[in-house]
Amino acid sequence: MKKNFLKFDTTDRGFAVAEFVDLYGSQCSLQKSSLATDDAIWLGVDKHFKPDVSTNVRMHLSRAQVRQLLPVLQRFVDTGNVGPSDDPHAIIGDDNDGEPD
Repeated sequence: MKKNFLKFDTTDRGFAVAEFVDLYGSQCSLQKSSLATDDAIWLGVDKHFKPDVSTNVRMHLSRAQVRQLLPVLQRFVDTGNVGPSDDPHAIIGDDNDGEPD
């Protein structure tokens, strides 16, 4: 992986954005959201590597949702696995509202 994998910039409206290219060559980004009702980010593909696939297929994630994703992402970094944690205190929600149970 390149040392400068993430390119940091700001949008025209002044929101922070980190741009990067995934393993398939799709242009992706992680951007601070302007959502007024919640502190959130956009994460996903901005321009797909296949020209016939719709662009801007990003996820809109709240801080609570990111909080739940972080341990899984860290587990992937540490072990290469994304399955459930062996930690009995891990937060695993099933109601899909992004809030811890």
